[in-house]
Amino acid sequence: MTIQKVDVLLVGGGVMSATLGTLLTRLDPSLKITMVERLDHVAHESTDGWNNAGTGHAGYCELNYTPEDAQGNVSIDRALTINANFEISLQFWTHLVETGGLPEPSRFINTTPHLSFVWGEANVAFLRQRYEKLSAHHLFKDMEYSEDPAVLREWMPLVMNGRDPAEKVAATRVAYGADVDFGSLTRNMVARLQDNPHFSLLLNHEVDDFDHADDGSWFIEVEDRNSGDKQTINARFVFLGAGGGALPLLQASGIDEANGYGGFPVSGQWLVCKDQSIVSQHHAKVYGKAAIGAPPMSVPHLDTRIINGEPALLFGPYAGFTTKFLKAGSKLDLLKSVSISNLIPMMSVGINNMDLTKYLIGEVMQSHADRVATLRHYFPDCKDTDWTLAEAGQRVQIIKKDAQGRGKLEFGTELVASKDGSLAALLGASPGASVAVQAMIEVLERCFADRMQGEWKTRLQGMIPSYGQNLKTNADLLLGIRERTLSTLGLKK
Repeated sequence: MTIQKVDVLLVGGGVMSATLGTLLTRLDPSLKITMVERLDHVAHESTDGWNNAGTGHAGYCELNYTPEDAQGNVSIDRALTINANFEISLQFWTHLVETGGLPEPSRFINTTPHLSFVWGEANVAFLRQRYEKLSAHHLFKDMEYSEDPAVLREWMPLVMNGRDPAEKVAATRVAYGADVDFGSLTRNMVARLQDNPHFSLLLNHEVDDFDHADDGSWFIEVEDRNSGDKQTINARFVFLGAGGGALPLLQASGIDEANGYGGFPVSGQWLVCKDQSIVSQHHAKVYGKAAIGAPPMSVPHLDTRIINGEPALLFGPYAGFTTKFLKAGSKLDLLKSVSISNLIPMMSVGINNMDLTKYLIGEVMQSHADRVATLRHYFPDCKDTDWTLAEAGQRVQIIKKDAQGRGKLEFGTELVASKDGSLAALLGASPGASVAVQAMIEVLERCFADRMQGEWKTRLQGMIPSYGQNLKTNADLLLGIRERTLSTLGLKK
């Protein structure tokens, strides 16, 4: 059997693998890179435009990134970190646009104001405090706040029309928020990667087996899903960027660092409206507060979407329980992921998250009328017949051991890497794709540490001017960079 030797094997054809491949190719064009994707084209699972919210997650509107404690104090730390990390993505996309690595920006990113909207005295007090803390920081200095129904009607007419004028309401807005078609972004990055003679793409191929060699490299058996033919790839470095499918692959690798990790799969659905007479009346992403017991991915929002150039309105997501780790996965995925090392953490999470379980069951049991009733909190005058149900992507929330050896459910993304730096995997969900560049920089720093000390660092600073500096503390740097990225990407203030 012929063994193909490569420097880097990327498993999964989504935004994470595409971003890492693009970074590596620009840092060293001579690297031999192979991408393996189990479906017949890239960006078809969680990265696909209809399988995610398309929000350029910057912390502007997502209320779950600014939690409130029992004493009523709002914490903004996570929102600051996510905002700074999204700015890193914007810098890299700007560099790619300027150098021909991405097409005209409107093909993948468009200005869509980000709004948070609440009603009721307690929620208004929460949003007011959130605004006061965030707007005092240079990252959020352009955030607007209003409790005036006339102003809110100007910002989001569909949300305000037909609403009780006596209802206490409030909203914040950042005008240069973004709607991102991550599917289009990824397909364009992979297309440019294919221009490099050292890059190869294997579609309809699936990783079948791992073997860690004595020299630190990996022998990966890959199967053609159409013919059943198998081949072996010898890779110096392997990245598992397969979305929900990354966990079972990480477990199959056998590295010690995978022990104790489990996954909690959550499915999603959207209500979608493509009637342009309605779509044209709303131009924003309006986020509210999640229901009690809901996972963070279920924060309700009424969104303007532009996918493959087609405008639409999207509301949701409506969560549900599934045993699949991928939309095109197997119902046995969850069962197969259970092992001796993660059995206790997974059982512990199941026992201690009954509110979440009840919530997901309730979501699954909803009728179309039930879902539209929820939509009416955000669009009082909506009609059932204008909306259809669409399946969103799968998400696998991280389960890991806590300090007591039991389990805890993590709502975020996490990088897991072998101690020798020869294999890394990205697990988890939101904010996910929006911070892909920062996540992949962490892969470079952990797994290519020697090369990152020399010429690679200089090259990376050329692509991402803030690299090595802190956007959360350097206001002048942030403001200068933001002017450039907003201008280049066509995001208007």
